[in-house]
Amino acid sequence: MHDRVDETDEALLARVAGGDREAFACIFAAYAGKVKGYLLRLGAPSAIAEDLAQDAMVAIWRRASSFDAMKAKASTWIFVIARNAWIDKLRREKTELAYRSVTIVSEESGEEAPDAASMRTQTEDQVSAAMRVLSDDQRQVVQLAFFEDRPHSEIAERLALPLGTVKSRLRLALIKLRAHWEQYK
Repeated sequence: MHDRVDETDEALLARVAGGDREAFACIFAAYAGKVKGYLLRLGAPSAIAEDLAQDAMVAIWRRASSFDAMKAKASTWIFVIARNAWIDKLRREKTELAYRSVTIVSEESGEEAPDAASMRTQTEDQVSAAMRVLSDDQRQVVQLAFFEDRPHSEIAERLALPLGTVKSRLRLALIKLRAHWEQYK
């Protein structure tokens, strides 16, 4: 049995990467409350902070092998995971609210007004044309990020790509899309 007093958080994370539940229990005990408090200070309501703290702890268990002590302290890495979970939650809510405001259908009729149908078709055609200017790789990350609302970390995992590659492809895609949309101004 290992003694927590003798081990740094970085050493504990190395053990967690190897599947050591005891080391994870030590990390959990040391950080779960601090992570929740941090999320509360970021503005998360208590119940959401609790859920996000749990999600962050699960992410730590799953991604401990990606921790690099040469790049950051364990505490920094843990709090970045928590912060990113909060940001992802805010993005999902923002997208959901925007989607709801655009898709509110008139309660008077189940049919779409002709001018709305025409506008929708035109917009869909413009979006399709815009997506065709992207490479297949860029189109794939744009689809996952904006149409399926997946966080960057999930896209990276799903496509077996480094997170930086996902972000780079999104950035380049947005530059191309912005240039494409300039013609409609």
